[in-house]
This record gives sequence, C-alpha cells and structure tokens, in this order.
Amino acid sequence: MSKRRAVCSATRIRRAVQVVFLLVFLGLVLFARPRPGVEPSPLLKSFFLIDPLILIFTWLAAHAVPATLLLSLILVAMTVVLGRVFCGWACPLGTIHDIAGRFFDWVQGKRKTGDHWSPWQRSKYYLLIGLLAMAVFGGHWACIMDPLVLLYRTTTVVLFPATQWAVEEGSATIYHSPPPVHWLNFAAEPVKDFFRHHVFVVENQAFLGSGLIATLFVGLLLLNAYRRRFWCRYLCPLGALLGVFAWRPALRRRVLQGDCNQCDLCGMRCHGAGAKEPGDQWIPSECLVCLNCTEACNCDALAFRWAFLWQKRPGEGGVDLSRRAAVGAAVGGVVALSFMRSNPQSRGTNPRNPTATFHPKLIRPPGARPEREFLERCTACGLCMKICESGGLQPAVTEAGLEGLWTPRLVPQIGSCHFTCNLCGQVCPTGAIEPLTLEAKQEVRIGLASFDTTRCIPYAYDRDCMVCEEHCPLPEKAIYFVEVEIQEQSGQTKTNKQPHVNPDLCIGCGECENKCVFKDRPAIRVASANETRHPRNQPILPPGEGFYGY
Repeated sequence: MSKRRAVCSATRIRRAVQVVFLLVFLGLVLFARPRPGVEPSPLLKSFFLIDPLILIFTWLAAHAVPATLLLSLILVAMTVVLGRVFCGWACPLGTIHDIAGRFFDWVQGKRKTGDHWSPWQRSKYYLLIGLLAMAVFGGHWACIMDPLVLLYRTTTVVLFPATQWAVEEGSATIYHSPPPVHWLNFAAEPVKDFFRHHVFVVENQAFLGSGLIATLFVGLLLLNAYRRRFWCRYLCPLGALLGVFAWRPALRRRVLQGDCNQCDLCGMRCHGAGAKEPGDQWIPSECLVCLNCTEACNCDALAFRWAFLWQKRPGEGGVDLSRRAAVGAAVGGVVALSFMRSNPQSRGTNPRNPTATFHPKLIRPPGARPEREFLERCTACGLCMKICESGGLQPAVTEAGLEGLWTPRLVPQIGSCHFTCNLCGQVCPTGAIEPLTLEAKQEVRIGLASFDTTRCIPYAYDRDCMVCEEHCPLPEKAIYFVEVEIQEQSGQTKTNKQPHVNPDLCIGCGECENKCVFKDRPAIRVASANETRHPRNQPILPPGEGFYGY
C-alpha cells in the first residue's frame, strides 16, 4: 500500500471512530433510564469518568474526588503521548461541530483557503485560567462548559423531549387524519409503542429552562458558519486543558522542507488551525491529530513521526500566553465568582453564615450534600434528571443563583420523588448526590409539605377530599385528619375532616403535591424547609431543642 493510500485509509478510520464514539455517547444517554429491579450500570457515566476537567475542578473546588474519576488520568497519559487525539477522534461534541462545519461549508459554497492559527485561540486558555481561579475558591462552574457535560445536558433536556413530542404528536396526527394518511397508522402505532416503552420512560417529559439550553447549543453550532469548529478553537475548556498536556507530545507533525512547495493545502483542511503559516510552523497544543493535513498533501512532504518528549524540533511553537493577560484572567475569575455569591440565594450555601437564607423551591434530590458542598461537586450534567423515574428533577434556573445554574432540583408539581427509587445518587459521577441505600434514602427529608387553606377543599369549601392522604407513600402516613364541626348556612352542623401534616414523618417527597386535585397551583405544596442536609433550615425541631446556632 502506498503512503498516500495509507493516509487516506487512516482518515477514513478516524471518521468512523468519530461516528462510533458519538453513537456510543447517545446510546449511554438512551440507556440511562429507570428499570424496575435493575441497578443502573456504572458505564452510564463512563464519559464523565474519563474527563480530566471534571477530575481537576472537583479536586480544586471540593478537595476530594471519587476514586473512579482517576480513570481520567488515562486520557491525560494518552494526550501526553499522542496529542489531542480525544478532540479529533473521540469527542462527541467535536464530531457534531465537525458535521456542522461541513454542512455550512456546503450551504455557503465556501472556497477553501488557508486557515491558520489566530491569537484569538488563546482565549480558551485564559478562560481556563479564570475558571481554575474560581475553583480554588470553591466555584465548580467550569464543568457547566465542559463539552461532554454540555452535550449530555442538551441531549437530556432538549433533544430527547423534542423527539418524544415529535413521535407522539406525529402518531396522533396520523391517527386523526383522513385516508389515505390514516392508513399509515399501521406503521406509526408500533413505532410509537416502541419509543414509549423502550426509549421514553416518562410520559410527556419536559424540562424547565430548556429554551435557554437549546439557544446556547444552537448558537454554538451556528458559529461553525464563521469558523470551522469555533467552539473547539476558541472556547472549549477541556480542549485548553488537553492542549496544556499536549505541549510537546511524542507523536508530532514533521514537514520535509525540500519536498514542501508551500501550497498550503494542509492549512485548508486543518480542523484546529494548528499551523501559523504554510510549511513547518506547527503548534502541537492546537493540533487535533485529525490527519487531514497529511491526506491533503500532494507532495508527501508531511507526516506524523515519533519523537522524544524532551526534544524540540524546528518549526514547533507554543501558544505564548501573556503573563499579564493570565493574571487578569485569574482575577476576573475570582471577581466573577464574587458576583455570583452576592445574591440572597448564595447565602444558604455557607453553613457558617448565621444569616443564611434558603430558597423554598430549591428542593435538592435525596442524598444531596449541603448546598456549598453540592455546588463544589455538581457538574449540572443532567444524568440524574435523565434517570429520574417521575421526571420531577428539573434544571434550576434562578432558584440556586447563577452558580447553581442547571443543577438538579425537584419540582413536585411535575413529578414527585418516588419512595422506592434511589437512582439519582447511584449515577452521579462526582458524588454531589451521595449513593444511598433505599432504606437510608427513605429516611432522608428533602422538604416539608404544608397546606394552603385558602385552596384546600376541606378548609375552603367544606367538602371532603382525601387525595393527598391516600397517595402519601409512607408506611405511617404523614398526613392525618382532624374532625371539626362546621355550621352550614342553613344553621345545621356537619362534621368535616381537615387534613394536617405531621412534620416528624413528612420527608418532602412531593407525592401529595403532585396528586393534588388543583393542577394550576396545588393546595398542598412542598418547600425546602426541614431538609436533613441543612441544620439551619429547621423550623420544626424536636421538643426541648432550640434553634441551631442561636
């Protein structure tokens, strides 16, 4: 086999590997669903476990990491030896950007010209420095921009619900259509049943704030119309981190100056803009090892060869970060974190703050650590939301402040925390939600239910209603009734049963709120008060005990 034919074969293999990794990623999202009696596989979080960005930022922010995250050191070692092969061969978001770039080039009919390194590509390194400075002070916000987290969250919150709506509404439209469209129902109905039972576990699942997540994702894809793989070149913090480890890899590009005619075909095909100019000027930290340059070279003047890690070859350059800009980025990260913690929502994150306030709608899943520890670990990946049986776990928008953007919270009106489910803690990749046994989870309080007597039917309308008590899942019901005598307008009296909540038993699962007959605004609602994880958020304490800290 000739050298050129071998290179073309290598690029085809790279494209096939990209597609395989993207399909594996989407498959893991698909299989992250509750199955009765089956514990979730650790493989569901495998992409997060090999992510060194999550490892480093969890370690800096929380000063502790689960042992499984140490698997990401394998990717670090691969990057030191092979360069940024993950970005060019395996990253699913990078593959999507690659596809989008090809599409926009085709739509715009772009004439390919040399695309060389730009000083603006330093921006992702300065962004990484700013995020690292935030992590030193406990800010885990970097992982909200991690490419794997970003794609997983978008797939869970936007793409899957949109697909579910399209399948169900499409099937309903076909069913109610006149012939001959109605005749297609024989094929549409089995498809809908397959998706309903094997793909979409939660009926009509939808997520709050999905529009913002969708807008961000679409915006990043549209940037490929301006520059191919814009995200990878200018913004990706994981790419910047891997670029640091790929500063001088063992696998390097080599140009034979005697054979190179400076045609710049390699620059036209370069995904990462890893060369400053035609010829041998190459920046290893920016190269995605996609092999497009070697395939494009008509002179066989370019190839990747092995070299010693300490050996520097002519033409190889670095990113050349400015010290002043790096210090400014670090200071900017600390200032940004201080702004994030200047709002009332952030006061509840500090367990030492005697004036801490707690948002009533910020109901974290059972097993969630105290708020500050939780935010130091949570990546807002959406894995717990994807596997939630009821669909009640939703991304926070304003309830946890900007620092807690898109982290999980329970919205009982959408779905309750099932009494026999503990899946969210088992799939959390960073331990932000601790993996509790089912017995331990059933004793954890995540909130407290209370009645709105202006809407509750027995209080406001003098009629019996027992829906909340009937659906309370606790063996010893947390809702009980007190019989009171009510005088009617006719002057007669009747006995009415008015419901009450026993705060010593209520765990805040939200089943009562979810099943309340009022669907617009339930007459019984769960707030974050009395949660186990916060000793200061305890309005009701055992007799004889004073308020914590006062």
